Amino acid sequence: MNYKKNDILTLKIEDIGNDGEGIGKADGYTLFVKDAVIGDEVEVKIMKAKKHYGYAHLEKVISPSPDRVKPLCPIAKPCGGCQLQAMSYAAQLRFKQNKVLNNLSRIGGFSEAEIPMEPILGMDEPFYYRNKAVFPVRTDKDGNLITGFYAGRSHNIINNRKCYLGVDENEQVLDIVLDWMERNHVSAYDEKTGKGLVRHVLIRYGFTTREVMVCLVINGKKISKAAKSEELVNALRTIPGMTSITTCANMKKTNVIMGDTIDPLWGQTYITDYIGKILFQISPLSFYQVNPAQTKVLYETALEYANLHGDETVWDLYCGIGTISLFLAQKAKQVYGVEIVPEAIEDARCNAKLNKIENAKFFTGRAEDVMPDQYEKKQIRADVIVVDPPRKGCEESVLYTMIQMQPEKIVYVSCDSATLARDLKYLCGHGYEMKRVRAVDQFPQTVHVETIVLLQRH
Repeated sequence: MNYKKNDILTLKIEDIGNDGEGIGKADGYTLFVKDAVIGDEVEVKIMKAKKHYGYAHLEKVISPSPDRVKPLCPIAKPCGGCQLQAMSYAAQLRFKQNKVLNNLSRIGGFSEAEIPMEPILGMDEPFYYRNKAVFPVRTDKDGNLITGFYAGRSHNIINNRKCYLGVDENEQVLDIVLDWMERNHVSAYDEKTGKGLVRHVLIRYGFTTREVMVCLVINGKKISKAAKSEELVNALRTIPGMTSITTCANMKKTNVIMGDTIDPLWGQTYITDYIGKILFQISPLSFYQVNPAQTKVLYETALEYANLHGDETVWDLYCGIGTISLFLAQKAKQVYGVEIVPEAIEDARCNAKLNKIENAKFFTGRAEDVMPDQYEKKQIRADVIVVDPPRKGCEESVLYTMIQMQPEKIVYVSCDSATLARDLKYLCGHGYEMKRVRAVDQFPQTVHVETIVLLQRH
């Protein structure tokens, strides 16, 4: 049957798509429906019809799924930050577990018997977990300053200062910043014209140290004297734990949020926080996991999978600011971290020094260049390789290098199970076998999930 725009249909939602849309079928024709939950019977209106699939608007829920819940956040539906708040947390965990399994099977080509899947590790409290938030600041059509998060697939801001994934301090900071902007006639950035000063407000919070960071991303080199930045500083300093107030200049017409330089307004240019017993310095530009409670769970699982006894040489590829490296250094003889971003390596060395860890060494460069070079020059081999790549997964040249180094174990930490499945197919085709697989829910209320895999050489 040929379906077209504006057709009204009744569907049973059977699955969730990559972006959190409910998936249902009408006579074999697949429809993606935002805000629908697995198990819902819904009435939908087709908004866009392609040959084999289409996108539909949820008109009404005829029969709600037993897993449907009322979202905690009143603007969860229009806001693009959360995709799964209408689904119970237990159902979210089942969905994420199945998502990993399905990707490993469909993309990796592994049978169920070849996937040694362990139960997903979720959170006791799946809200208020984020230690970082970035709020765009704009002016609405009536000339009012607004901030919040973008609606899904758009740059339209849903006006909101309270996010249920973040900390209470976020709202306090935003109230102060926007009040200061209004009183001193400080302009918000306009994406169309490229004019206006304040682009974003970045907030970081140390869950263990309770330190707070505020960084204003500005469309200029500095805040003018007329803007009275000292008023802003004095108001922000009333927030308990305030440690770092900075600006970051970004004068490019771009979707990239941060610029390259950080200028202090008051205090330090960083905050500190712990993952387990390891202390980290975190700047506005640092990549640092946003969910500290689950990061500890993730890294402890990686450490368990590596099963280090104290005499191993470990290579940590895509090491960032050394978070996993320093965790592993507690149990390994020697850890070598590799990262292509020089600033991240500087942070990693600083963090090693901060924790008095002397058995971790860091290299700037590509893993596929650094590892063979160190092997040739200094005969440094790898007993264990830990890899935590970006969403696009490992470059094939990195996978090839890992195979050439022949470590006994590879621990693969992934934020995208689709690219993980692709890379596992390569590694398992070249002498390795999956021994353990576990999903860790780093991002409750969203479709994202981390996965850890232990591979052993045949």
